[in-house]
Amino acid sequence: MSVLVYTEINKGKVKKASLEAVNYGTKVAELTGSTVTAIAINADAAQLEEIGKAGAKKILSVKNDALKNLDSMLICAAVEQAAKAEGAKVIVFAFDIMGKSIAPRLAAKLKAGFVAGAVDYPSVNGNSLDVKKNVFSGKATAIYTIHSDVKVISILPNSYPVKLGSNAATVAEFTVDLSSVKSKIVVKEQKSDNVGNMIPLPEAELVVSAGRGLKGPENWGMVEELAKVLNATTACSRPVADMHWRPHHEHVGQTGIAIRPNLYIAIGISGAIQHLAGVNGSKTIVVINNDKDAPFFKSADYGVLGDAFAIVPKLIEAVKKLKANQN
Repeated sequence: MSVLVYTEINKGKVKKASLEAVNYGTKVAELTGSTVTAIAINADAAQLEEIGKAGAKKILSVKNDALKNLDSMLICAAVEQAAKAEGAKVIVFAFDIMGKSIAPRLAAKLKAGFVAGAVDYPSVNGNSLDVKKNVFSGKATAIYTIHSDVKVISILPNSYPVKLGSNAATVAEFTVDLSSVKSKIVVKEQKSDNVGNMIPLPEAELVVSAGRGLKGPENWGMVEELAKVLNATTACSRPVADMHWRPHHEHVGQTGIAIRPNLYIAIGISGAIQHLAGVNGSKTIVVINNDKDAPFFKSADYGVLGDAFAIVPKLIEAVKKLKANQN
C-alpha cells in the first residue's frame, strides 16, 4: 500500500501544510508497511531537500511550465499520472485551497474513497483505513472507514507540528502528459497592504482577528500593528468582510476559512456559533471584548473585559517592551 503525497511550492518555499502532509504520509506508510513518495512541481534542489527531510523516501520532480500557474485541472492530471506510475494506494493532500480543488477531482477519477479534513492518523483495519475528522462545525468527531482500493485523504493544516529530520530522498525526474487536458487559466494579481498576512491564514500559528467592535475600517491600524509585532496573520469576522472593511480572504468562520493556530486573538468579535466553527481548533483563544455577555468568553482560554481601543495599544507596547528586553 504505497503512499503518494502532493506538495506545493508557494513564493519560493515548500508550504508548511505540504510538509505536514509529508509527515502524515510517512506515518501512514509506517502503519501500512510501505514507503512514501512525494510529487513536487517545479521545485528547486533546496525545496526537494526539505521535502526529503520531512520524510519522503522518493520524490517525483515534475518540471513543466504549463503547471506554473497552479491550474488545478492540470495538476490533478499530473498527480493522477504519478499515482498510477507509483501504484499508490493512499494519496495525501493538505486540506487547503489546492487540496480542496484537486483531491475530490482526483478521487472521482480514481474511483477512490475520500475523507477531507482528517484530524488524526488513520487506523489500519485490514485493507481499510479508519479516518477521524470533525463534524457538526467541530462539535464532534466522526470516524470514516475507506474500503476502496485507492484512498484519498486531506489533512487539516496545523493539525501536526512539522518534523524535519536528516532523511535524504531519492529524486526522480517525472514527465507528465497534459495534452488531453482542456483548461483556461485566468491570472489575477492582487497586492495586499496587510503586513501581517505574510503567512497564509490556514498555515498561520499566530492570528489576530477583529470584528464589528472596531467600529470601522479606519481603526484597523492597531490590529495590523499588533499582528506585525507578534509576526502574526490578520483575520476578521464575516460581517466585517461583508461590509468590505476587510478583504474576504481574511474571513474566518464556518462560511470562511477554518484555522487551527497556536494562538487566536479575537478583538471585538461576539463569537457567534458560525465564527466559532472556524476557529475552535485553535490551541489558545484570547478574547478582548467590552460586552461581558459576549458568547466568545465561554470558549476563550483567556478573556479580557474592556475597551479594545484602550487595551490593544497597551498590549502592543507590552509586546514591544518584551521583545526589546529579549534582544
